Amino acid sequence: MVDKVETAAVLGAGVMGTGIAAHLAGAGIRVHLLDIVPPDLKEAGPEAGKQRDRFARDALKKALAAKPAPFFDPDAARLITPGNLEDHLDRIRTCDLVIEAIVEDLGVKKALYERIAPFLPEHALLASNTSGLSIKEMSGVVPEGIATRFLVMHFFNPPRYMHLLEVIPSPTTSPAALARAVEIGEFLGKGVVYGKDTPNFIANRIGIHGLMLAMHGMKEANLTIEEVDKIAGPPMGRPRTGAFQLADLVGIDVIAHVAKNCYDNLPHDEARALFKLPEWVNDLIREKRFGRKTGAGFYKKQGSEILVLDLETGDYRPQKKVRFDSIAATKNIDDPGQRLKAFIAADDPAGRFAWKILAGSLVYSARRIGEIADDIVQIDRGMRWGFGWELGPFEAWDAIGVVESTERMKAEGLEVPTEITQMLETGRKSFYDGPLHERDFYAPETKRAVRVKLDPREINLAALKEQRTKVVAKNLGASLLDLDDGCLCLEVHTKMNTIDDDVVKMLRTAITEAEKNFEALVIGNQGEHFGAGANLMLIYMNAQQKQWTQIDAAVTALQKTLQSMRYARVPVVAAPFQYTFGGCAEIAMAADACQAWAETYMGLVEVGAGLIPAGGGCLRMVERWTGDVQDLEGVDILPFIGQGSLNIALAKVSTSAEEAKKQRYLSPTDGISLNHDRLLYEAKQRALGLARAGYRPPRPRIIKAAGLDVAKTIEMRVWGMREGGYASEHDALIAGKVLHILCGGTVAAGTMLTEQDYLDLEREAFISLCGEEKTQKRMESLLMTNKPLRN
Repeated sequence: MVDKVETAAVLGAGVMGTGIAAHLAGAGIRVHLLDIVPPDLKEAGPEAGKQRDRFARDALKKALAAKPAPFFDPDAARLITPGNLEDHLDRIRTCDLVIEAIVEDLGVKKALYERIAPFLPEHALLASNTSGLSIKEMSGVVPEGIATRFLVMHFFNPPRYMHLLEVIPSPTTSPAALARAVEIGEFLGKGVVYGKDTPNFIANRIGIHGLMLAMHGMKEANLTIEEVDKIAGPPMGRPRTGAFQLADLVGIDVIAHVAKNCYDNLPHDEARALFKLPEWVNDLIREKRFGRKTGAGFYKKQGSEILVLDLETGDYRPQKKVRFDSIAATKNIDDPGQRLKAFIAADDPAGRFAWKILAGSLVYSARRIGEIADDIVQIDRGMRWGFGWELGPFEAWDAIGVVESTERMKAEGLEVPTEITQMLETGRKSFYDGPLHERDFYAPETKRAVRVKLDPREINLAALKEQRTKVVAKNLGASLLDLDDGCLCLEVHTKMNTIDDDVVKMLRTAITEAEKNFEALVIGNQGEHFGAGANLMLIYMNAQQKQWTQIDAAVTALQKTLQSMRYARVPVVAAPFQYTFGGCAEIAMAADACQAWAETYMGLVEVGAGLIPAGGGCLRMVERWTGDVQDLEGVDILPFIGQGSLNIALAKVSTSAEEAKKQRYLSPTDGISLNHDRLLYEAKQRALGLARAGYRPPRPRIIKAAGLDVAKTIEMRVWGMREGGYASEHDALIAGKVLHILCGGTVAAGTMLTEQDYLDLEREAFISLCGEEKTQKRMESLLMTNKPLRN
């Protein structure tokens, strides 16, 4: 076990340095954020000290106001102590890790390293966040005694949200220091790849090359910016930002800097000329149109409309509707490999352009094996984790067929790298082979297959499903998988992991199976989200057809199933992540505990569809907001009910797992995982820990109702919002039903109610709202446009 980091220093309070400091603080690490003393300092007297720290203090203030937020919880900023690089270097004596994030100038870095050397503890790592300088040159200016503990830890911006961390050792970095840096990165939730000392390392080298292919090739292909973005997005397994929206987001000046670094420092790169920006992009840079941060770049927001740059006129114009048959044909293909294969085979402008930039990127990536990384696994992971590609270059090559695609490349005059032809000559037809739990990859250097190293703390559900003995039960909506060690897992696999009858049935089966043959149950999946709620289409169709009995049966089934889960004889742990909405939030809240990923966006959002939570969500809000004061005499319960009702009535969604605790979607004792890859493993450990610590199910609660008077009091506030134009009449109707449920119905304050009483109120309100025309219009809007309707 590598030593933990308790205290760190970040040197440089720019955007990147402050973002790293915020992420470290979010992981519970005390941080000293140090920057230079302002050169224009004139302040004297008592405030002089603070003024000397002004750059770091101002950076921290900006971080607290930034969107997207660099902190999981703004309260974590208390762990960051601002300072300066003249008065506070002695603080480094207490640090386990020092990250340098200053200007990309070797001389300036050398001077800083010499100054901090006397203060750096013998056990501490010194890491640079550089992406543009050679680690070999940098290690040459690091003082003696530090060189074995010096390396690059290259975070991607913004550090909280970007999964990738590139770790690059210097020629003098010790194996122990490298292992410690990797362990620290994984603790911080990062996907770590091992890079080599080359300009821009792995992800930026391949990613910027791909962007340059698009920039230089689009005019010949007679494509517009918005067309390229549609092509270089989901149809190719890339993020929705495409190429140019991504550049605007990152900053065109940053893209230019990375491209120039490649051009200046890669004299023997066969694609060197490609890294020279087209003149029309240089024009944007000269005019300081850098993208979103300056208000204009390839796109420009004008009022509520997003305009796009017209390459012919140089002016901005409204975006044109992008229509290509090949893109339309990919929309219903979920598998990214099959989608990509179908797209590049299409004989229309989009398909041909996609093939051209993909083929160029694949060939370029193949020639980088051994140069930027030792193996293809590091390159694939770097592109998935750093640029959000669904498939890395070699995974994508496998998906489209290595044999067929290389023949097409040769037929079109594209030179296929020797490493690829040699692989095919051995009889091997793919870069990866074998089942997921014992997968191997091709290593060109040795012309042999090498086993992919797996993290023992990562559970791969797809790999388990390949081993048929691990599948306990399955239907169209969900599967039960044996996680070993006496732990069962319920995996939902509907579209967006929504809840339907199949999911509810499998959840009932999971409870029965776990109680009979297992020690614990985990509810989790490895899709894009934990779950987007109930299947709204089924509810809408039944409401349109006035099938009230079917709606009643569906709600009753969900309530009974979640209650049986709540009081199961084995512990149940949910592992929420990303979207955890509506009914899926209710599943998580009904579990004994949650092990949530730090990036969990959780909320009871049914109001957006004109409905209320009816799977126990209202009941859980009552329990969690009033539970601590239920037995206290003389405590006014109104503020607590008020907070719970606001969560539901305003459809509040947490921006992190930490905020979900404050909103009480998660309980104070629920766990939070920084590393998404280890979420299911940690949920399993939590579930087994409960099981082996003498687990007993909780007793059903008797709840002291807030009563009708509290409901009427809060309803007066709702009336005021309606009269002031802040809420519609239908909003007020829904809010009234929420309050009716949370306060226990038409009962006096202090009336003792069972959980079933609250569930009955939920069900009645839900069915009633399904009959409202305006609720049906809200459901229709979400289903047809994916946008909420305020009516």
